[in-house]
Amino acid sequence: MPPRWRTLPSVLLTFLSLTTTCIAAEPVFENTAIVRTAELGGSIVHVTTTYAIKSLANGQDRYAIAFPRRERDATSFLEVKVKGQKDPLEIREKPFYANAKFTEVDVLLPKKLGTNATLNLVVETIQTHLTEPWPEYATQKDQQALRYTTDLFVLSSYPTLVQRTKIKALVPRIISYTTPEIDSFASDNVASKSGATVTYGPFNGLPISTNKDFIKTHQQPITVRYFHEQPVLEVTDYKRSVEISHWGSNINTEDHIVLHNAGPKLKGHFSRVEYQQLAYYGNPTPHILHSLRVDLPPGISNVYYYDLVGNVSTSRLNEAPAVPKGQPVKQPSVLEMKPRYPLLGGWNYTFTLGWDADLAHVAGYNKSSGEYTVEVPVMTAIPGAVVNNLEVKVVLPEGATDIEVVTPYPARAMWLDNHITYLDTIGRPAIMFEYKDLTIRHAQNIYVVYKLSAKDHFRKPVVVTAVFFGLFIFTAVVRRIDLTIHKKQKTA
Repeated sequence: MPPRWRTLPSVLLTFLSLTTTCIAAEPVFENTAIVRTAELGGSIVHVTTTYAIKSLANGQDRYAIAFPRRERDATSFLEVKVKGQKDPLEIREKPFYANAKFTEVDVLLPKKLGTNATLNLVVETIQTHLTEPWPEYATQKDQQALRYTTDLFVLSSYPTLVQRTKIKALVPRIISYTTPEIDSFASDNVASKSGATVTYGPFNGLPISTNKDFIKTHQQPITVRYFHEQPVLEVTDYKRSVEISHWGSNINTEDHIVLHNAGPKLKGHFSRVEYQQLAYYGNPTPHILHSLRVDLPPGISNVYYYDLVGNVSTSRLNEAPAVPKGQPVKQPSVLEMKPRYPLLGGWNYTFTLGWDADLAHVAGYNKSSGEYTVEVPVMTAIPGAVVNNLEVKVVLPEGATDIEVVTPYPARAMWLDNHITYLDTIGRPAIMFEYKDLTIRHAQNIYVVYKLSAKDHFRKPVVVTAVFFGLFIFTAVVRRIDLTIHKKQKTA
């Protein structure tokens, strides 16, 4: 259902504006230190920001965190924790204007803070599609270079005593980085490099930065260009179909995946001879995808893997034994896939992956309520890849009712469909989900709860029996019909 937009009355807008002005004039928090660390990858950037906060007023239970609008739009995962604790804190999005340069979220603190009380918050975000190949084209032997651009200062609605930004690459091969020119907040050494890390700061005595004056006067972009010795992978299209069968005690999962190498596009033509020579001398081009390792659930069977041409015989599966429901998975099944051709920058590879599993390992039954609960993974994570578009289809048994769904995070769209196959009478209910820009942190489970009556349990065998006897009777009747053409007898 599309969201319904509501217009706030002008009086309320005026009140919010005055409230914001008051908060900006008298901040209730102070940042004693902010340290942001961006770990560069291929299509994914993992950012961890630590806020050492100090309450300036009594009874404070909310802390506002600001994000540049560009980075907030590219953030697919956001989690806030108290340093040293496992459970994440509740966050709430704050309203913003369409042309705003930044957005804010409110973090609900675990308890109210008194005056001068301190707390360390750890904000973890995963950004997608913020890196780009530079140069955009490369030959088969060239190395892969990427660049990442972000803002120099971490915006905050509170004054900050000291602030640092660290940008880390996987290997200590930084090609270049921006050296900003600022007249305040910093000593002479604004930017420095050590190994694979570029550090900006420390910056001292920053005022409230979530205002137009600070952004216009002091904020500026910084760019780090680095070598990346792994393929830049994206899954442009991912369709997962999960069918639940109580009569066969089976759950079938099938994935249709379009894999894309988002690295520099190939300049010139691909040479198979040159590719084999590099592999023979143990110096394969690292940004070309040669093989892929995928972790699958334990206890699976009938695994199949094929592409547009047919079965791919260069794959190998190491099956792990099944794990009882509720027990942690210690060892997954591992599928090592080698595509039919090396995947260079700008190329796509489409394949299908499927398997069966025992329904008892992922389903539970509540006798008191008569409800079944089935655990369905959202996706199979491909290491280092972002899933641009994901569609999940969960097909329930025919006759399932009272359907409820618990998702680990909101879907962009969700609806109920009807799936009809052979020997179905009324069709099977199918729950559809749509997601966008998912990473390995989104590889969690959907829980589907439904009821299935006793007559619906036997619907399939009754239909099969009826079809069998119908064919039997039809065959018996047909055999008794004389279809031969008799010669016409002559009359005297």
